[in-house]
Amino acid sequence: MGNENLEARLQRYFDRLWPIPRTLAGPGFRESLQILEEMVPFEWLHFPTGTQVFDWTIPLEWNVREAFIQGPDRVRRADFKVNNLYLVGYSAPFRGRLHLSELKKHLHTIPEIPQAIPYMTSYYKESWGFCLSHAEFEALPEGEYDVIVDTTLSVGTLVVGEAILPGETEREILISSYLCHPSMANNELSGPLVLAFLYERLSKITKHRCTFRFVIGPETIGTIAYLHERGEHLRNTLDAGYVLTCIGDRGPFTYKQTRSGNTLADRCAEEAVSHRSGSKVMPFFPNGSDERQYNSPGFKLPVGSLMRSPYNHYPEYHTSLDNKDVISFVHLAESVELCAEIALNLDRNVAWVSNIQQCEPFLSKYGVFPTSHSVRSIDDWKMAVLWLMNLSDGKNDLLDIAKKSGIPFALLHQTALKLEQAGLVRRAASLNKETP
Repeated sequence: MGNENLEARLQRYFDRLWPIPRTLAGPGFRESLQILEEMVPFEWLHFPTGTQVFDWTIPLEWNVREAFIQGPDRVRRADFKVNNLYLVGYSAPFRGRLHLSELKKHLHTIPEIPQAIPYMTSYYKESWGFCLSHAEFEALPEGEYDVIVDTTLSVGTLVVGEAILPGETEREILISSYLCHPSMANNELSGPLVLAFLYERLSKITKHRCTFRFVIGPETIGTIAYLHERGEHLRNTLDAGYVLTCIGDRGPFTYKQTRSGNTLADRCAEEAVSHRSGSKVMPFFPNGSDERQYNSPGFKLPVGSLMRSPYNHYPEYHTSLDNKDVISFVHLAESVELCAEIALNLDRNVAWVSNIQQCEPFLSKYGVFPTSHSVRSIDDWKMAVLWLMNLSDGKNDLLDIAKKSGIPFALLHQTALKLEQAGLVRRAASLNKETP
């Protein structure tokens, strides 16, 4: 195991997590979180059933023993044990015999994708149902069906996992994802896997300026509960944050902006994705994943979303076709690398002040510029030096300089450190120009 590369380790964890029937509250979520705890030492926040969290109420726990339908030919169909998408999430218990005409009122398909089983839930209204591929639906024989939905809805606890990597300051960077969809590869497992491997990567760095906060819960209700517990703290400490979702397929990177569109989170993510082929930036809209809770008007937290192919923008989304075939573990590993780059850039983003303000300094005297060169050829390093010396006025941080110059952040950061060693620049006081 010690010699496994990143792609192989991602695949191994994917394969362990894939078969677990996850939902909002229940044993599947807890089992999945325990697997990720092999990399991330989560503290579990518990929210008992019935707890009021803003306008929402923590639901009952759901557990499934078995569920299927069996027709006149005695063939068992829509068997939960074969594919957990067959059963509508949070289906209430039911046992009885129905004619096909009556049973059809409880069956759901996607006619335009006849081979796909849809993913459906009924979290907050008690009902039951089954999902079938449309091909299976059309092949159902006429007659009476035995219907078994052996489930329980019981008082329990909703869990949110939280892990913190303390930094030299209390200024925080948030990484958030969700873990509540059964049998969803890109839409479900890609985000938690990237989050866990990102934590592992950052935990090996012994010194960092920012505090990193990692959160995994069930989508929507989990984040609402978490904000009920931690929202005021985040309002006072959060500099930037990202929701990770749909980040494991072969599509180019997509960044969805924060509500205001001009925060530190936006500037850093946009700089990073701008160097990836085909990447795009989309403005905030109040639909999608948990970024809509973080950006709600009562919080307005600077949290964007990092994706590849966004939800609703790939045909397998919320169907049984969003399976391992959709995932590219090479691309998933690249997503870990991108998120690590963004996290480290946020940690290293400071404003610098030139110690020589009147005209540009005689750079070769300080050993940071060659004593002879051709004006026909100025390499990236020399341009980084010139841009930094010109814009290091205490008002431009490295992200500003990267945007104006087109020079990658990493090169500017390394150049600034060398200029600091040469005594040409010094770090400015903390600079936070954005207001969400």
